[in-house]
Amino acid sequence: MEMAATDIGEALDEVRGQIEKAVQTAGRPSDAVTLVAVSKFHPAAAVEAALRAGQRVFGENRVQEAAEKFPRLREQYPDLRLHLIGGLQTNKAREAVRIADMIESLDRPTLSDALAKAADQEGRMPDLLVEVNTGDEPQKFGVPREKADEFIRQSRTRFGEKLRGLMCIPPAGEDPVPHFRFLRSLADQHGLPVRSMGMSADYPLAIAEGATLVRVGTAIFGARPAGVAGD
Repeated sequence: MEMAATDIGEALDEVRGQIEKAVQTAGRPSDAVTLVAVSKFHPAAAVEAALRAGQRVFGENRVQEAAEKFPRLREQYPDLRLHLIGGLQTNKAREAVRIADMIESLDRPTLSDALAKAADQEGRMPDLLVEVNTGDEPQKFGVPREKADEFIRQSRTRFGEKLRGLMCIPPAGEDPVPHFRFLRSLADQHGLPVRSMGMSADYPLAIAEGATLVRVGTAIFGARPAGVAGD
């Protein structure tokens, strides 16, 4: 069952309060962290409820789902920002470039090629994050740790300032802190300001380790609808 609009507003207030507390505890500036409300698998009505509660940055996994929900919402809320956070197929690159403000899942040269071509076709390029597979998990998207340095250098050369930072999803069941520290160190080495790390279960830890974006879905929108697979 979908959460009511008032419940979504209250959940947002709770998450914002936890973010503020974690930022203060870490001794970081009050505006150091941006909340990305992960609305994947939830209907446009849930996103609208969050928008009415003041949320403006959203994350979606699937290009097609995002394309169905967000263009109309953007007409009403032109300051809305859409992040694509799921693994991106090259044949979806053009639509991703068309609708997204940030793509958080750049992880291979073929996708770089597809995004560059799409940007030429569309006349725009979203901000980009390189997704690093910090756990080197074969079933996950993301560039492996040992290849991350070189791929980041290549991406910086190709995309310039559009490459804003790095993203990771630590392995389930492991302490995420070493993964957050690795990502922060890697971002610092390359002079990249954005670190997208931390989800509903661990975002306060991520903030303590330097996250600038936290991706929170379940704590805002509730559990995904019944019958939907995925993390």
